[in-house]
Amino acid sequence: MYGTGRSAAAPLLTRRRIATYDRRHSLRTRDVDPAMQQQPTLAEEEAAIIEEFEFFEDAREVIEHIVELGRELPAMDDALKTEASRVRGCQSQVWLTADLDMTSAKMRLTADSDAVIVKGLIALVLRLYDNRPPQVVADSETRVFESIGLGRMLTPGRQNGLYSMLARTRQLAAALAKANNGSIASP
Repeated sequence: MYGTGRSAAAPLLTRRRIATYDRRHSLRTRDVDPAMQQQPTLAEEEAAIIEEFEFFEDAREVIEHIVELGRELPAMDDALKTEASRVRGCQSQVWLTADLDMTSAKMRLTADSDAVIVKGLIALVLRLYDNRPPQVVADSETRVFESIGLGRMLTPGRQNGLYSMLARTRQLAAALAKANNGSIASP
C-alpha cells in the first residue's frame, strides 16, 4: 500500500498499463532499423509525451511513472557534478552539462540529481532536448509539462526546480549556439 487506501494490486495494475503502452509503442517502431530512424521533431516528441501521459488514470500513476523514468536514468560521472554544473533554484541537488557534438552539430546533455523523482523529470527534459541543434533548444518554449498536468502534481519547490532545469538547458544551448557562430551547419 502507498498510503492511498488502495489495495496492493494497484502498483501491478500500473505496471500492466505501462507494459501495454510499451507494447503499443514498440509495435509502431519495431520494424524500423534504428540506424535509419530519424529523431522526432521537438513538436513530435512533445506530442508523444502527452500521449504517453494520457494513458495514466490518476496523479499517483503519473508520479510512479516519473519515478520509474528516474530509476532508468543513467548515472552522471561524478567528475561532472561540480558547482559550475549545478542548477540553481532546485529543491534537490541537480547537475546539468551540455556539449556540442561537432560531427552532428547537436547538443548532448548529461544530467543527474540526488532525488529519484527529480531524476524522472530530468529524463523528460533530456528526452525533449538531448541530441538537438542548440539553436532549436535555445528558441524553444515548451508547454508539455503543463499539458500533462505536472503543475497540479508537483510541489511548488519541484515545479520551480523543473522550470530552473528548463531555463538552464536553454541557457546552455544559447551559449553553445553563440560560441559556434554558425560555424557548423545545423542539420
